[in-house]
Amino acid sequence: MKVLTCELEGLLIVEPDVYGDQRGFFVESWNQRRYREAGIDAAFVQDNFSFSQRGTLRGLHFQNPLAQGKLVSVWQGEVFDVAVDIRRDSRTFGQWNGVMLTADNKRQFYLPPGFAHGFAVISETALFHYKCTEVYTPQNELGFRWDDPDVGIKWPVAAPTLSQRDAKAPFLKDLPREKLF
Repeated sequence: MKVLTCELEGLLIVEPDVYGDQRGFFVESWNQRRYREAGIDAAFVQDNFSFSQRGTLRGLHFQNPLAQGKLVSVWQGEVFDVAVDIRRDSRTFGQWNGVMLTADNKRQFYLPPGFAHGFAVISETALFHYKCTEVYTPQNELGFRWDDPDVGIKWPVAAPTLSQRDAKAPFLKDLPREKLF
């Protein structure tokens, strides 16, 4: 397993060992001891899958209180995955990091609490997996606009398909400061 650091402190890209032959492949997607040794000392309590069509954009979401760390991956298709630093005292507040996650590259992206998360589907369909460090509590979920000009994410989709909630989300600067980290 190879772990790559990102420009934004705390974000990690994991390239797990993949063993393949003519039959297919085997990959260890989580091993608490090995991941802890690699710098991901998280206790995951919930796993989620989402299935989406090309052009779907989900995000930018976070939960506070009961913040979630996430280890995300794609098991079918391709997505452009994004984390935005929303830690108020961070020198990189409001900056973002994007990574391509695909069924072929089998990369994982680790986002500790303190980051908003979103992704855009660039293949025909995508099956997306989330390991979360806290259970989902809808009353604590917040979000901001995917196209916030102050954040400036360079999404690979021009006119994404959004949920009504994401389409009406506020800008990051308009969120209550106490709701950020």
